[in-house]
Amino acid sequence: MIFLLLTILLNTYIFVLLKIFQKLKVDALQTIVVNYWTCVVTGSIFEGGLSISSESVHQPWFIWAVMLGGGFITVFNLMAYCTKTDGITATTVTNKLSLVIPVIVSLFGYHEKSSFLKIAGIILSFPAVYMTVRQPKEEGRNGNMSWLIVLFFLSGFLDTFVKYAERNYLTTPASQASFTSHLFAVAGTIGTLIVLVKLVTGKSKLAWKNLWLGICLGVPNYFSIYVFIRMLHSDFLPSSASIPANNIGTVVASTAAAILLFREKVTPMRIAGLILSVVSILLIAFS
Repeated sequence: MIFLLLTILLNTYIFVLLKIFQKLKVDALQTIVVNYWTCVVTGSIFEGGLSISSESVHQPWFIWAVMLGGGFITVFNLMAYCTKTDGITATTVTNKLSLVIPVIVSLFGYHEKSSFLKIAGIILSFPAVYMTVRQPKEEGRNGNMSWLIVLFFLSGFLDTFVKYAERNYLTTPASQASFTSHLFAVAGTIGTLIVLVKLVTGKSKLAWKNLWLGICLGVPNYFSIYVFIRMLHSDFLPSSASIPANNIGTVVASTAAAILLFREKVTPMRIAGLILSVVSILLIAFS
């Protein structure tokens, strides 16, 4: 239970910080790259030594860390693109609804037990997410549904592959922590190369605020992934229940933070979505 709550709390903190980034007009890519390397440093401190070593290439989970690291930065940039072309609402709904992929894999691939209440909770999660994040249609968007479909599958498969790696290779807290650090190191390396290209071509400039804000993001971001893996490895809930509970809980907490901290408009639809989200979580958690 504690890992589920910590994951929701950390994800909500990251959401609030990203909203602040928008107001400060930071370079998102530079900030995210600094965030990734901060994650590596945080992991090294947390593990009590350098978390990245050449010996890691012989670990069975290393190839998964490489693929997922590339996937993480790809999904982030795709989310930024879809937000620009399709709007915040469409992008958020697509990303959150992707939870159906790891849930289906858990139920049918890992033969996790299901029940009427769990299935009902999972089904309710879809309208709950949509109603919670739904906003008035944004003007001036020139969207492309095909990229939203790509985002849907990439986000879902990322969660699925994290679950696969956790289930088969990350059997100890030490391996889980090391895996997390390597995942971020790969993402940081790819992001650094992109930033260097943009700097050389004159498409971007360095700014100190991107550095310290990236550090503020990196520490909780590391633990959000580490705790997420610990949550999947715990016996409190099977992944077919914990992943939806985490996604819906994050939506509820983030929406509440947006309303309280950023004075976002509270509509009857959003209130109904929050209530439905709570019902969905209860059905999944106590099925």
